[in-house]
Formats: sequence, C-alpha cells, structure tokens
Amino acid sequence: MSSSSSANQVRASHILIKHEGSRRKASWKDPEGRVIKNTTREAAVSQLKAYRDDIVSGKAKFEDIASRSSDCSSAKRGGDLGPFGRGQMQKPFEDTTFGLKVGEISDIVDTDSGVHIIKRTG
Repeated sequence: MSSSSSANQVRASHILIKHEGSRRKASWKDPEGRVIKNTTREAAVSQLKAYRDDIVSGKAKFEDIASRSSDCSSAKRGGDLGPFGRGQMQKPFEDTTFGLKVGEISDIVDTDSGVHIIKRTG
C-alpha cells in the first residue's frame, strides 16, 4: 500500500443505533420502524456506550455486536463498510474515522442516520 493511498482512504466498521431523530426511521431489524420511532437519542447513546464498554473490556467482539445490533445493513458484514475516501460519508463520520488509528474505536458519533461507534480497520 503506497503512503498516498493510505492517506486518502480508510476502512472502517461501525455499529449504528437509529433513534427518533434519525433521517430514516427503519432498518433491517426494524422494517416498520416501531422500535426506532420510540427510541430517544439518549437511550440510543446509552445502549451504544454499554456495547462500547463490552468491546473495550474484551467481553464482546465488535463484529458480533454489529451483526446482532447495528441498524445499518453493514451488520451482515460485521459492520464493515469497506474502504472509503473523503467526501463519501457524512462529515462527522468521515472526520472521526480519519482521526482514528487502525484498531481504535471511536466515542459516540452523531450523524443524520443516528448514533454510531466506529472502528477503524484499515
């Protein structure tokens, strides 16, 4: 991998929890959006924080929680979004991912989609 390509592209996985303020209030696990419409941002954040604690403490694997619990269709790939460059993701998501070291997991990130934790994988 040349140094120029690594600076322009990252690879990441994420866990997304949607809530009542999300742009699209439906997901693969909640196609009617019943749960999402009744989830406050605070509830979504506390859920994600609990997941993050379990991952960081080694109690759970990022990919396993993503597969079960993420509201993004990337859940089917353990949260993997594949490689992306600047300008492809929502700005807060992009900025956070580019700021992480490989293997590092972000704090809570808010986007129009919901709240996320991001793991940079490449």
